[in-house]
Amino acid sequence: MKNLFIVLFLGITLSVSAQTKSIKNSPALTEATPESVGISTERLSGIEMMCSNAVAQGEIPGIVALVARNGKIVLYKAFGKADNQSGRNLKRDDIFRIASQSKAITSTAVMMLWEQGKFKLDDPISKFIPEFKNPQVLKSFQYKDTSYTTTPASGEITIRNLLTHTSGIGYGIIDGNEQMKMIYQKAGVTDLFTTEKITIAESVKKLGKLPLHHNPGEKFTYSEGLDVLGYFIEVVSGMPFDQYLRKHLFEPLGMNDTWFYLPNDKSNRLVSVQQKNEKGEWTRYPVTFYDPDYPIKGAKSFFSGGAGLSSTAKDYATFLQMYLNGGELNGIRILSHTTVETILSNQTGTIYGGNEKFFGLAFSVLTPGGAAKGGLTSVGTFEWGGYFNTQYFADPKEKIIGVLMKQTQGNVNDNTSWKFRQLIGQSIDD
Repeated sequence: MKNLFIVLFLGITLSVSAQTKSIKNSPALTEATPESVGISTERLSGIEMMCSNAVAQGEIPGIVALVARNGKIVLYKAFGKADNQSGRNLKRDDIFRIASQSKAITSTAVMMLWEQGKFKLDDPISKFIPEFKNPQVLKSFQYKDTSYTTTPASGEITIRNLLTHTSGIGYGIIDGNEQMKMIYQKAGVTDLFTTEKITIAESVKKLGKLPLHHNPGEKFTYSEGLDVLGYFIEVVSGMPFDQYLRKHLFEPLGMNDTWFYLPNDKSNRLVSVQQKNEKGEWTRYPVTFYDPDYPIKGAKSFFSGGAGLSSTAKDYATFLQMYLNGGELNGIRILSHTTVETILSNQTGTIYGGNEKFFGLAFSVLTPGGAAKGGLTSVGTFEWGGYFNTQYFADPKEKIIGVLMKQTQGNVNDNTSWKFRQLIGQSIDD
């Protein structure tokens, strides 16, 4: 009888944690004519011309552009090269390192667990990861030996702080504070990507012992907080982070090309990271503090919630469409529409974006002041981008998604991001 009770309990637990069938049944993204969703084909062609010109003029080596409205893809094309040195042409379903576009996916997974009553947003992270107990703020730093002093923080770091980049945690190697860079490097914290054999748990536990930029909640400081939440997901769910995302988000949404590390049968679709050399030629980006081929090489054990995923334009558009649908796609409920509303609400006041944008629990969101400037789409549009020059936005008012995928590093004269949004806006014809 006792064993039967355990089996029944586990069955109930698993059924609660699984994604559910939805009363609503929005179709998966499919292609349609622009006119069928109120977009002018003639005006939309300006995006293709812009992308072609950017490649021809050497602004970028290659680009994939996707535009969708009302759940229908009206533009999905590739331009240029996936790798200039080999001459491989870029295909629209090629796979890109999406870096910080991983953050919204990790935040979504956090909120999926929140919906199950696993925690409150204002719970201290130390309740789940003890290394973050009694945080300290950096007070002074000595360059000669990298020693430092601290003062106790005004309060504990909360899960909400981590989601909104207000925890005070920094970003190591790409941090704007040179002192923090040195502190993180000395402690052996792994930033962004790695081919080394290390886990997110190991890196996050080191991070928990380091000083903060400022008191939690005081300022917006772009941070490794989403890596902390990647490990938090493992603690709360009892599953490896990559497996949790695959089972509860990627498979239900049909995001079959989104991975931390690519399966062998997908590795030939990975686009090269490229930079311009002194002659103005596109060449592969070299190994620096990371190997740009991390998605297909090395130990493949570091699941960075803040920067580690690779994906396609269509997969990411699918993820965004789920949000535009209020948390559902193809009959699968990922989030309640009430949770989506919370995620897209102002969580940071005016400490991020002034009167033009605010930060929610996963995205930067456009305010009336930002929309009034023009060219950035409607109030409520949510957006972000990635380290290797990828961008996206989703406009809830016009039901439009725009995704641009590129893979560049270094000093690149690339104007495609702002032009893309303006050209999408002018193509609306209803």
